[in-house]
Amino acid sequence: MRLVKFGIASVNSTVGAVRSNTDKCIDLARSFAAEDTTLAVFPEQVIGGYAVEDLVQWRAFVASQRRELLRFADVTKDLATAFVIGVTVGVGGDLFNCGALVHRGKILGFCPKEKLPTYNIFYEARTFSRGTPGLALDAEGIFLGDRLYTFDFGTVAMEVCEDIWSPDGPMRRRCYSGAEIVCNLSASPFRAGVTSTRREMIATRASDNQCTVVYANLVGGNDGLVFDGGGYVNQNGRPMLDAPRFQQGYQTTVVDLDRTTRCRREASTWRADLEDFRHDERLVPEVKIDAKTADRSHHAYPAPPRGTTFFLPTSSAESISPRDALLDDFFDALSLAVADYYRKTGAFRSIGVALSGGRDSLLTTLVAWRALQLIHAGLDDAALAAKIKATFYTFYMPTRFSSADTRGAAARIAADLGATFTVLPIEDAFHRELEATKAMLGEHGPAPTAITQQNVQARIRGTRMWNWANTSGALFLQTGNMSEKAVGYTTVGGDLEGCYSVIANLPKTVVIALIDRLYRRYGFEGIRMTMGTTAGPELAENQSGEDELMPFEVLDACLYLYASEKLATDEVVRALPSLFPERDPKQLATWAQKFSRLFTQSIFKWVQAPLAIHVGSLELDRERALQLPVVQRTEWSGE
Repeated sequence: MRLVKFGIASVNSTVGAVRSNTDKCIDLARSFAAEDTTLAVFPEQVIGGYAVEDLVQWRAFVASQRRELLRFADVTKDLATAFVIGVTVGVGGDLFNCGALVHRGKILGFCPKEKLPTYNIFYEARTFSRGTPGLALDAEGIFLGDRLYTFDFGTVAMEVCEDIWSPDGPMRRRCYSGAEIVCNLSASPFRAGVTSTRREMIATRASDNQCTVVYANLVGGNDGLVFDGGGYVNQNGRPMLDAPRFQQGYQTTVVDLDRTTRCRREASTWRADLEDFRHDERLVPEVKIDAKTADRSHHAYPAPPRGTTFFLPTSSAESISPRDALLDDFFDALSLAVADYYRKTGAFRSIGVALSGGRDSLLTTLVAWRALQLIHAGLDDAALAAKIKATFYTFYMPTRFSSADTRGAAARIAADLGATFTVLPIEDAFHRELEATKAMLGEHGPAPTAITQQNVQARIRGTRMWNWANTSGALFLQTGNMSEKAVGYTTVGGDLEGCYSVIANLPKTVVIALIDRLYRRYGFEGIRMTMGTTAGPELAENQSGEDELMPFEVLDACLYLYASEKLATDEVVRALPSLFPERDPKQLATWAQKFSRLFTQSIFKWVQAPLAIHVGSLELDRERALQLPVVQRTEWSGE
């Protein structure tokens, strides 16, 4: 047996906080060493934080990471554990996104990322250079490039995040060259469905390359991205460790590396491919590390988890359905993002929500409540309740169109959560603004339209929230959802206002499903009361969002087909009847055409929206994910 203990660190780093980030890594490094961990892996770009975007162009920022890496090496020089840690390295005119191998006080080498993503939220090729096969550079006296490192326990290769997502990534040539262990440093943001995709992809890579993959992921919110952390150890396709997500910390597991050797010898196809590689390709160079690593003599053989055997998995079913698990992930991701935006920015003393008694503001309020629990996690129940009361403010601002039902629902959920609740009618201000608008239009001008009268109400609320937030130092949360944002069912200067947009990338159907899930989890009466109201903005008599737009399920189907699947309008028209066979095809066609028109005409609105949390494969953010021109026509779309 060749028993090796691997460690995975999930670190909640902050962009630019190089000292604080490194301090966290040092604390975890000491914890790993105390357990005689052989090799521990930290996330991608953990020293500088991620995503750094154009900040990486500041030479001082890059230099500070090198200084902190040297400090990490010096502080850990008496530890026997080997560490792999993420850092930016500059060499001449190049900047590289690297993994650094550190052991016994020395930086043994840098391995640059080769696959630089430029899709969806990523822009790495804008600032970073790619690593290449055979690359060998001198980074101020330290090797940077394509190399393997052989310790007294086995041969190690490093790679960074996206490298593992390509079947033709560097893992292939490094494993054929002798690497038994591939350490992947990752900063992979949360998005719907990513957990199972990651798990399956890593198992596939470990199996295809007959190696042990040690994968560590960043955790925490930075701007609109939220990283779910966790990590995996997978040996030749067999899962050995699945670390907890959405929390900072570390996990370890023991692996018998002799099993990796045995699997390679048994896999005749892998050996045949290895022969071809040796014939056609150059081997990746290997360097032998003489310094001893942590004591492995007392590690126990990796037994299967309790309730399983080597031959049979556990018989107990999952405690929750995959659907509920995803909804729980959404809630965890949104809450962590808000909590980290609040504490990492350092500009806020409280949180505020314009609580309307509707579904969107309800979900935003629930997320804010959970975020405050994360921010003040060290408090006992009584102290936490007092802190929430003192720092969580909700405001109900009614007009004549506001119903008793929504007022009651808003008041009840605020009481359920222990938030401060204030009623501030805006009816008088509404009349004053209408009169001011009429004066601006002139005596012989047109009268304010019905839409204008609705928007006046929303803008008064938005202005009041900003005025309050400016004075109180509060984080003003915007409450709009993705579906209504997509079609412009929102008011610039009104409900589109806020400092941070919580649910702007959740479609309305997901908002409703998540609220239902939270009701089943927490049982708050305010949730039940809100779900009993008509979904609408209450800016006119008896308003219904579905009556003014279309059924939410159809709206979200149009959003998915048009914006995510990139179907043209006429293709959406053809696709909808198969999704909604019970509905009139002519009505579906009318709705599809209406969606396409409103979507295109509303881009000018949503490019003005606040920073939003990224939780899916699609988001309406011109700087990330969906970059569309504001000025365009859709003659190409079959309308």
